[in-house]
Amino acid sequence: MEKRKSIVAGFDIGGAHLKVTRAEDGRIVEAVTIATPLWLGLHTLTLAFEETASIYAGADLNAFTMTGELADIFPSRDAGVAALLDEISTRFPGEKLIYAGPSGFVGVEQAARLSTDVASANWHATASLVAKLAGDALFVDMGSTTTDIIAIKKGAVANDGYTDAGRLLTGELVYTGFTRTFLFGVASSAPVRGRLTPLMNEYFASIADAHRILEVLDEKDDRHSTADGKEKTIDGSIARLARMIGRDAADLTPPEWREIARWFSEQQLRKIHDAASLVAGPLARDVPIVGAGTGRWQIRRLAERMERRFVDFAEIIPADDAVRGEASSVAPASAVALLAGFQL
Repeated sequence: MEKRKSIVAGFDIGGAHLKVTRAEDGRIVEAVTIATPLWLGLHTLTLAFEETASIYAGADLNAFTMTGELADIFPSRDAGVAALLDEISTRFPGEKLIYAGPSGFVGVEQAARLSTDVASANWHATASLVAKLAGDALFVDMGSTTTDIIAIKKGAVANDGYTDAGRLLTGELVYTGFTRTFLFGVASSAPVRGRLTPLMNEYFASIADAHRILEVLDEKDDRHSTADGKEKTIDGSIARLARMIGRDAADLTPPEWREIARWFSEQQLRKIHDAASLVAGPLARDVPIVGAGTGRWQIRRLAERMERRFVDFAEIIPADDAVRGEASSVAPASAVALLAGFQL
């Protein structure tokens, strides 16, 4: 009789997306991201769980990490962790584990007592997996909203900060991402025909618009509405970008708009580079950058700038070739699925 495969489902519950993976016998075979605007209410998470049910159907173990406790529907992080644990308990009556950073995987009841370890621990899960797979590395995970930059030394996570507040201070958390970041979050002005023009501090456009204009954005990675609710096209993005500098799309040529889009992407890269230079301090010069997340295009540029070899997280994890890219885009969900699988 053929032995039944062990199945582990991994979940990363974010404030903007639910990411789910399925690992069979220690190999990622499915991965998906669902837009989950948690700030609109917990019902969005319920709907996302229902939409992804086929991914975790029949799992022997469900493993979870989260950042969704930051959503402003919760009065505090502790309250957010408690609410999400309740959702997990209700939806998943079978065996389940919660990732609690240095405390490892714990049950739901213990997780409720370790909310500080559980809150926003998804970066630690992915970094821990990278430590097992790659040894020394500068690990950079750029998602839609944030970028994690973590030193891996002697096969262990060598973080200075742990909480969001602590990691913001150390440079290990940079609050900029590949799609959802507001443009005035990366720059206060932009060069227009030789003049530095102050930006309008309104949410007229996002960094996704800049990356769309540059044609480096995979549309499946931009799952939320545009600033004006209109089309996700280069022309639509140019119109939104134009509003940031008080202009209309027809005021400049397409090459000029590309240069302005490139400026914003460059300003974002500089912020990441500054932080990465701090975090990489204790690492040897030949240590590579391992990049994960939807913003791997930007991380490749970071590696070139820092003169370090780039290693794609997608290429070092055990996964079916057809899902490697998506498994990297949902790296924390892949990480908890694979790490939890070691316990079966």
